[in-house]
Amino acid sequence: MTEFTQLSLFDVLDGLEKKDFSAVEVAEATVKAAEAVQGALNCFTSIDGDKAKEMAQASDARRAAGKAGALEGVPIAIKDLFGVYGVETTASSNILKGFKPRYESTVSQNLWDAGAVFFGKTSMDEFAMGSSNETAATGPVVNPWRAQGSDEKLVPGGSSGGSAAALAAGISYGATGTDTGGSIRQPAAFTGLVGVKPTYGRCSRWGVVAFASSLDHPGPFGKTVKDTALLTQVMSGHDPKDSTSYPGAVPDMVSAVSRGVKGLKIGIPKEYRVDGMPSDIDALWQKGAQWLKEQGAEIVEISLPMTKYALPAYYIIAPAEASSNLARYDGMRYGQRVEGEDLTDTYEKTRAQGFGDEVQRRILIGTYVLSAGYYDAYYLKALKVRRKILEDFNAAFEGVDAILTPTTPSAAFGIGSKADADPIEMYLNDIFTVTANIAGIPAMSVPAGLDADGLPLGLQVITKALDEETMFAVGGALEQAAGFTAKPEKWWG
Repeated sequence: MTEFTQLSLFDVLDGLEKKDFSAVEVAEATVKAAEAVQGALNCFTSIDGDKAKEMAQASDARRAAGKAGALEGVPIAIKDLFGVYGVETTASSNILKGFKPRYESTVSQNLWDAGAVFFGKTSMDEFAMGSSNETAATGPVVNPWRAQGSDEKLVPGGSSGGSAAALAAGISYGATGTDTGGSIRQPAAFTGLVGVKPTYGRCSRWGVVAFASSLDHPGPFGKTVKDTALLTQVMSGHDPKDSTSYPGAVPDMVSAVSRGVKGLKIGIPKEYRVDGMPSDIDALWQKGAQWLKEQGAEIVEISLPMTKYALPAYYIIAPAEASSNLARYDGMRYGQRVEGEDLTDTYEKTRAQGFGDEVQRRILIGTYVLSAGYYDAYYLKALKVRRKILEDFNAAFEGVDAILTPTTPSAAFGIGSKADADPIEMYLNDIFTVTANIAGIPAMSVPAGLDADGLPLGLQVITKALDEETMFAVGGALEQAAGFTAKPEKWWG
């Protein structure tokens, strides 16, 4: 009997093509595994076995007719930020409880057009606001990984922690996420997966619940670099419904994975050597540079001097955009409604009960920095910093082809260990990732090793805008050199 949870996306495609198993068999096994893991990991907001079977049957029929798509018969988990027609989409918030969109997000439609099979929505930090997946209305998601000799439950990272936890536990063969400040790459690093944030506009945002519109990037999680290359390729493409969607052709990202790095120049930014960074992460970073050098790349030290301003700028721009985007949730048109004495009271009660603490905190910050008297002092200044950060990257890419950094400043941490403390400490998790969002350039996290406690660590690859091919080439080289095959020891289900 096939152990489906051990297979990669390309393993499934190969088995389906050889008729070792059917799409229906894969879908049924995936749904069964998802239901078994839910009690321990809390990584799904909904699981739909009937829809999975229906789509899998249609997939088997297409394959039999010689009309198989690029992802034919492969179950894909969908973050609960993407609208799936007729399926409850809540952004893990009480305020959207019961909302079933009458539309399909462009990214999920691209997946279904390629033959992928839907089976469930994954939990997330409420409205994608968080770095640990502890702010979901349905409670925290649990990382399948545990430190050696410890039973402490760890966070999977956020905001796309449900997708990461499910895939790390062997459920599904790919998953969607969104990355506003690191929300794909950080969970990928915490769970031993590959996570990709494409260039801004490469994947349409239409049908995706908005957090910060100029920073949100849909992207995929995968078990391998090649898996994520195919998922990114399928999810990408011009969308006339999204005015920020890139109109150019989608390159062959899958072929780029095996292209190699010989002759490439890899930049090592000195500003990413931060105080207090664990020695495990610094050592892995040096090892990653050495791996690329041994494969023919040239390692170059570079400077990105505006890096130190990235996090403050991000936590002005993102809440400002969030305060505007979330103004639409008032209980009048969809989602939950709490009746009040008058219209204003209804608004206040609906939003107070519908939004969690972290969302309310960011709305208040965003409203403050956009208010009269503070707009120029904070928001406009943050936009100027944003431009300077982009100029830093543009200057760096005149001399290097890619940049290598750590993905996170630590491995996964315990549930409650930071969320219950100063929220600023939680925000620091994005210190290595936010710059790529601010600049709108592609970046990915590749699992490259374990720390002293046996927890996964990732290395981040950043390239210039629209150069996902080089990013996947470097990611493929790192994956080959690292030989990362570690998986969490099963304690759930």
